[in-house]
Amino acid sequence: MKKTLIAAGIASLLSTTAMAENIGVSMARFDDNFLTVLRNGMIATAEGMDGVTLQVEDAQDDVAKQLDQINNFVASGVDAIIVNAVDTSATEAMSQAAEAAGVPLVYVNREPINVDTLPDNQAFVASNEVDSGTLETMEVCRLLAEAGKTEANIYVMMGQLSNQAAVQRTADIHDVMASGNCGVTLNILDEQTANWSRDEAQNLMTNWLSTGETFDAVIANNDEMALGAIQAMKAGGVAMDAVIVAGVDATQDALAAMQAGDQDVTVFQDAAGQGAGALDAALKLARGETVEQKVYVPFQLVTPANVADFISKN
Repeated sequence: MKKTLIAAGIASLLSTTAMAENIGVSMARFDDNFLTVLRNGMIATAEGMDGVTLQVEDAQDDVAKQLDQINNFVASGVDAIIVNAVDTSATEAMSQAAEAAGVPLVYVNREPINVDTLPDNQAFVASNEVDSGTLETMEVCRLLAEAGKTEANIYVMMGQLSNQAAVQRTADIHDVMASGNCGVTLNILDEQTANWSRDEAQNLMTNWLSTGETFDAVIANNDEMALGAIQAMKAGGVAMDAVIVAGVDATQDALAAMQAGDQDVTVFQDAAGQGAGALDAALKLARGETVEQKVYVPFQLVTPANVADFISKN
């Protein structure tokens, strides 16, 4: 039976008493601040368990390499596999490979395209992306209204278009605009991908600034892109108190930018909690236990008013 669990926290995810087990972990990429916290959350949880070892591999944003890693995990006899997918539209082959070998598999953070048809020994642990972009955009709306705006021009920075989180967070922005709940009419001047990258976002923002268009806010699918936009705006002489910048993840760099008055909005995604939850689910599946097939760790809005509460959480 497929169920959805909205997790109130990660405490219930850490109740497993570990035996001797080897878990294969394939991460989309190591060179990502948020995914590094997630990976470290898994590693730290495993280190606190007797007999649990992790074999962690970097897929380097290569779908073929990631599938090879999964096949290699199967061949080496791991007890379960955890996957942070490179391309969420390419997960069916991964599920099929693990299912054929009878090896449990848990997707973490990035929602697989086959999430609603996962085999009984597979699961998905993340945060509900419908909440992330909605929280982010509604706070931008509130800040614009607070500034006396009835209409505002915005830029939207998208993550990798092959990634479900980028697609959903961008859809959230449009859904808020169409809902009538914003209170401000938002006009999207341009909407482009910067592939989750700070450097690419800086270049994209520099290009936008060169057009001379007047804008009121930048809504980015993640903090790395928000930070890249900030770097470009500061280099271009834009007053940061004249524009609203929003991101998602509440990374330490983003929180520092918020404390400095440069970033206005972010959304806390519990990376360590997701990592720990994925490991807990993998261990339970390896032991033949039943787990919820969708485990959601809640997002939380972060603003200058509560930023201190989130320092050192990620």
